[in-house]
Amino acid sequence: MAFKERYGPWALVTGASAGIGAEFAAQLAGMGLNLVLLARRKQRMEDLAHQLESRNKIQTKTIVADLAQPDFLPRVIAETQSIEIGLLVNNAGFGLAGKFLDHELEKELALLDVNCRAPLMLTHLFGRQMAKRKSGGIIFVSSISGYIATPLVTTYAASKVYELFLAEGLGYELTKSGVDVLALCPGSTATEFHQIAGLKPVAAMPVQPVVQLALKQLGKKRVVITGWHNRFLVWLLKLTPRSVYVPMAGRVMEKRITS
Repeated sequence: MAFKERYGPWALVTGASAGIGAEFAAQLAGMGLNLVLLARRKQRMEDLAHQLESRNKIQTKTIVADLAQPDFLPRVIAETQSIEIGLLVNNAGFGLAGKFLDHELEKELALLDVNCRAPLMLTHLFGRQMAKRKSGGIIFVSSISGYIATPLVTTYAASKVYELFLAEGLGYELTKSGVDVLALCPGSTATEFHQIAGLKPVAAMPVQPVVQLALKQLGKKRVVITGWHNRFLVWLLKLTPRSVYVPMAGRVMEKRITS
């Protein structure tokens, strides 16, 4: 079955105004899927929507919403009630670099809302619809940080464990419902994530092959780690005691913090 027939006619991508989210939108548009783009930055998102519509002859909808706020879901429901979402890409997320106790509590809670709470809510909403139709796909953009308890990005790493485990568990639960679930686990990627988080990027991969691999493996695997160096790192971690690699990760992060 063709990708569009299996995961169309509409895909919803969160964090769609830049980075991995914008690349998901571009590649899905190239496959002929209509798009619902959700992000906070209205102008960037609308500019992207217009480009993709004219280039690929698709339809788009844009939803301006902050996933850290408790009232975003009714807006999503209102904007999507007349269309069929066949693919959900839970991409939106951000990190905070530095000591946990130095961060304002509100920022830590916002991180959990965006990285964990929002994907849960959207997956529950659209996952039910997909299961009822016996078709669809859900992608969680996790991270190799989900395999590493990492000091100085402690809450971010913990949030990516949540997404990784949620995707793996739901992948099993939804198999008989015809819904494919994938956890995409990139390492350092060439986006604005590092600048916002306050980190120096190291060996950052371009976004195009990261997204391409996810779309290629959806329905074939439940977890995808991008880049041979990242796969090797995760394999090595499985052989290394936490008492060894957690301090090592902390020392590495101390050198990467820019703020």
